[in-house]
Amino acid sequence: MPWLRTLDASRTLAASLLSAYGMSLAFTVAVFSWFGMAIGSYTQVGAATGMAVLLIGAPLFQPQFFAFALVRHLSGRRYSRVLQALAGASAWVAAEWIIPRLLGDTLGHGLYPSRLLRQAADVGGAAGLTFMLLLANEGIAATWSRRADGLRAMGKPLALSALVPLLLAGYGLIALSSPPAPASKPLRMGLIQSNMVDYEHQRQKKGAYAVVHDVLDMHFAMSYDAVVRQHADAVLWSETAYPTTFGQPKSKAGAEFDQAILGIVHSAGVPFVFGTYDRDAAGEYNATAFVEPHKGLLGFYRKTRLFPLTEYVPTWLDSPTFRRLLPWTGTWLPGSGARVFPLRLADGREIPVVPLICLDDVDTRLAINGARLGAQAILTMSNDSWFTDHQQGAELHQAVAAFRSIETRLPQFRVTTNGYSAAIDATGTVLAGARMGERTLVMGALPVQTPARTLMVIWGDWVGLAGLAFLVLLTVMSAFPSLHAHDDEEALVSAATAFPIKVAVLPPFARLAAGLLRAFARGALLWMAVAMLMDDALQGHTLAQIRTFSAFFLVPEAAAWCVLLAFGARASIDNGALVLARGTRRLSLSLHDIAAIEPWRLPIPDTGASLRLTSGERWPYGLATANPMALAKALASAGAPVPAGAPSRTTAYSQARATIGHGRLDKPIAKFIVLPFALAVPAFRLHQHIAYGSGLGEYYTFGLKAYLTTFSLWWAAWIIGVVLSAAALRAAIEAGTLMTVLLRPGQTATIRLLLERISLVALYLGLPTWLLTRALWG
Repeated sequence: MPWLRTLDASRTLAASLLSAYGMSLAFTVAVFSWFGMAIGSYTQVGAATGMAVLLIGAPLFQPQFFAFALVRHLSGRRYSRVLQALAGASAWVAAEWIIPRLLGDTLGHGLYPSRLLRQAADVGGAAGLTFMLLLANEGIAATWSRRADGLRAMGKPLALSALVPLLLAGYGLIALSSPPAPASKPLRMGLIQSNMVDYEHQRQKKGAYAVVHDVLDMHFAMSYDAVVRQHADAVLWSETAYPTTFGQPKSKAGAEFDQAILGIVHSAGVPFVFGTYDRDAAGEYNATAFVEPHKGLLGFYRKTRLFPLTEYVPTWLDSPTFRRLLPWTGTWLPGSGARVFPLRLADGREIPVVPLICLDDVDTRLAINGARLGAQAILTMSNDSWFTDHQQGAELHQAVAAFRSIETRLPQFRVTTNGYSAAIDATGTVLAGARMGERTLVMGALPVQTPARTLMVIWGDWVGLAGLAFLVLLTVMSAFPSLHAHDDEEALVSAATAFPIKVAVLPPFARLAAGLLRAFARGALLWMAVAMLMDDALQGHTLAQIRTFSAFFLVPEAAAWCVLLAFGARASIDNGALVLARGTRRLSLSLHDIAAIEPWRLPIPDTGASLRLTSGERWPYGLATANPMALAKALASAGAPVPAGAPSRTTAYSQARATIGHGRLDKPIAKFIVLPFALAVPAFRLHQHIAYGSGLGEYYTFGLKAYLTTFSLWWAAWIIGVVLSAAALRAAIEAGTLMTVLLRPGQTATIRLLLERISLVALYLGLPTWLLTRALWG
């Protein structure tokens, strides 16, 4: 918050960027001083030099401060404080998404100690928590800036800041109180924390053979305890616990060690998973080996995210001269991404697991991809021995790893060389663990099953991308001023104010009936959208979708439409009276009897208004119309003495809702007929190629009727999908508009227009992008 106040006081862009530089240095010293000292210790250049290197690289290490300051400064010149806060927070998470963090760190990890608040990470990941924290701090800064205006002025931003932890806590309560899955036999694993570090120093003293022999003896003894005394279902060793290639020995001694490991696994009768090396014609890899009793090596997982310099050197930087200057640089090659292996237990169970090695567990995408591939547990191996004198680094590493379990709702078994090893449940809670620097066997028993897919698993690491999309749209809005809603109230009212105007004249019972029907139909859409979003299996039952969509949406929506149609009329002015005519039936009201027009606070069953009479009573009929403010202006032009008396917030909402122009892409035929058709055609052809071998395969096999029937089902499924997507986006637009009405009534039209544009981009670009992604990567 003090830094935000400093940015507010910065009048120039240069001053803001200079403040960002200072903050990046301060943040690096406060949070990552241990990392600088660890660099100095590992490279043997000393802690001071390590810290100097870290501080020099602080702008590269923490670029999000500069992105935040830049965007916040530029947006503050044009937009309101609310949009400025949203733009700054979006820039922060977008920068972290574009430039992956070396240690995977983000501000959201600071909420890990709170079991309640961290549960929202399954929706937006740690990046989502960061976004919320930034908004909360913006609210506090705004509160402080208004302290001279009194408590009332400070109330709004302070309430919004308090809303962030309340929302996170509320979600956490719901997540933690959800009924547990049916009980299943837990997976019981023995985690071997040997506390054997500095292999290289030991090798120089005793030789490579003696070091490997001692390492294996220690791991064999601790594994015996895990299997025989503690009845482990499987055994997990740490990263590079076996410090040479397995299965492809480099020497006769290496072959003997391989056979010794196989012999121990066969005798134990349970699968072993351990860190080792793998190699092929291209080079060598940091790997995890899966070994089964009586079957031998099942396969390797190769570490995907290598640590820069210590494990590999980027190709553009690699050269003999560079390696002479830095002889400690690594030569490993990166793996190809997440893999899932079966853990076949002695009792016949087969549990799919996704292994992660060290820095892999700071990459959200690897755990998510593992969950998508069907993993029921995460196995994490790390060698954090370089944190021996810097426990803060090891603590941060474990906290970041725990977020992978929250995001995917997969339990995690995490073993390290010398701490912190732990068994972590699906809420990120450490149920069993070891301290730093101790030799111990950690026994963890965690329930395993296929969890319900979280939003993070379904959408991936989406918050940063959403932030980037928001900034792009904001930039487009700035570049084309014609896209902005005009601030003049006269311009907000539609030009179509001349009579006659189409209305529905609704007595109370008709409005209630149509409102309940339409509320049920729209609520059913949101329910279906959430249900299908959280359960991919529902997306494959097209006939069930059609029946549900018809019964819960089409029928009540059609009934509501019929009610409105039955009470439809044309409003006109005749001889100083408002005349509502339908065929030969006429209803008239003198303009002099109209005192005010009050737009409905709730646009149910549609936007509309009530007439307040000069007697003080409300006219018994409500008028449902697309633009209540246009009706008010038309009546005023016709001579009604008091054209409007609605509350300002209701007026702002009605004006914004009715006066935003809708182009061709907003037309129902374009959105719900043409777009689904365009999406259904490639999806259907892909299905035909997969199922029948060609685009006309079903036609050649079963005839034209079957071919067209199947295509019709695909088209119907996409219509439902687009309608559900549009409903979710519409709910977001209305919620954002209402929030703006409460906070910034004068900005309602501008924010509404921005949300409408975002919705169109999401619908017409987001859905095709999603389809292409599914087609290419499954």
